[in-house]
Amino acid sequence: MVDWYLAVLKNYAGFGGRARRKEYWMFQLFNIIAVIVLEIADRLLSTNGVLTLIYLLAVLVPSIALVVRRLHDTGRSGWWVLIGVVPFVGGLVLLVFTLLEGHPGENEFGPNPKQNAVQA
Repeated sequence: MVDWYLAVLKNYAGFGGRARRKEYWMFQLFNIIAVIVLEIADRLLSTNGVLTLIYLLAVLVPSIALVVRRLHDTGRSGWWVLIGVVPFVGGLVLLVFTLLEGHPGENEFGPNPKQNAVQA
């Protein structure tokens, strides 16, 4: 799990290419765990959420970049990430897009990351 998280952070602001579902969801799982731990620490230290806020700001750019790469894997432009600003519906649409299978083979955004992982 940590390997997937570190791989995303190494590509901190990489908006090009494609990201497979496993990469996306492992990163999200690690983020959820980190936020829970930081929330507990914030409450124990009475820091009013400062630690959690710092963490969330630190992973904001890689999180957006990862969503864009995930959209690329499904054959969609990264601009679809902006649908997330539409209350309720936008988040659901993005959720569905992140759950969809990526396009098999190469698409306009690059080679299939799933095939590259199998060959490596």
